[in-house]
Amino acid sequence: MAPPDPVLDHEVVIVGAGPVGLLLACLLAQDGVDVVVCEKREGEDPRSRAIGIHPPGLAVLDRAGIGSAVRAGALALAGGDVLSRGRVLASLSFPAERPVLVLPQQRTHALLRGRLDEVSPTALRAGCTVHGVRDEGGFVRLRVDVGARRRELTAAFAVLADGVRSGLRAELGLGWRRRAGRARYAMADVPDPTAGSRALLHCGPGGLVESFPLPGGLRRWVVRTVEGEDLTTADGFGAAIRARTGTDTALGPDVVPVSFLAAQHLVRTPVRGRIAVLGDAAHEISPIGGQGMNLGWMDAGRLARALGTALARRDAELGDYARATVRAARAAQRRSAFYMSMGAPAPVPAARARETLIRALGTAPLRPWAAGLVTMRGL
Repeated sequence: MAPPDPVLDHEVVIVGAGPVGLLLACLLAQDGVDVVVCEKREGEDPRSRAIGIHPPGLAVLDRAGIGSAVRAGALALAGGDVLSRGRVLASLSFPAERPVLVLPQQRTHALLRGRLDEVSPTALRAGCTVHGVRDEGGFVRLRVDVGARRRELTAAFAVLADGVRSGLRAELGLGWRRRAGRARYAMADVPDPTAGSRALLHCGPGGLVESFPLPGGLRRWVVRTVEGEDLTTADGFGAAIRARTGTDTALGPDVVPVSFLAAQHLVRTPVRGRIAVLGDAAHEISPIGGQGMNLGWMDAGRLARALGTALARRDAELGDYARATVRAARAAQRRSAFYMSMGAPAPVPAARARETLIRALGTAPLRPWAAGLVTMRGL
């Protein structure tokens, strides 16, 4: 006679309450799955971080029940213009049936938290730090600290959504392979009542400058750092924008640009037995191109279905989640590496050749294809 199934604390434990972990929790909880989310942070993260919501990501937010609220709070981009040396090289439009929305991450995060509270008020466990996870064959065991108390949790599955620097991914030896695409940038959100609804990408010889309108009369500037530049002060940041675009941003002294390294990595495998890796813990995508958070949401949509099926069958098979996740991440990373190369500093002759390519991508025959790349079509 086979031994009885163990009595488990939960069906699924998710490690990390970022926008991807929360979305997965919402999808599972509304389908009746007993899910908890362990998050070591106790307060809100005030940083804006990711702002772009692309059609595939929006489709999963619709599944989770917050798509309408996201649309109501977001700014819909009318399109984008690519410029170099003061001239518009290409223009794209984003139709209403395939929108690109702009909403600061902390607001998206708040909507996801609110939705999870609706469908499962006790699912989120703030101040809960996971120190280890082990697949026991028929279930997983997690070591957690809740305040000053250490305990163990058991579940049918564990999902690691604890970010790019995931210690649990490293502990399990799942690998973290570097991929093409790497550069340093600085960004700042500043008041701009004339921000409009079009994104501007300056790809001149001096290096990339991105300009995105935000809801509430704000604008985000992103500047690629060139060796020898100091973009950590408002003066240095504004001077770089002025030199490359001719635009005087009039940054106030209270604006403190944030510097960050955009790099790309991919986990060797996002599934090991009953443990799955999700979102930034599975793949680091350059934010240039705005695909990382949306790709994580797409992963969450696939994983929610795979987990639901596995729980119903009472087995550990997660279908093609691993294969589909790796395939989509590789494609997104290739696109992001291309975007980064288009914004690299370049001597004028090389910049002219790049301008010719961008103009070609903006011609009528190629414009729909280029817009599809930007809006994550095919991932």
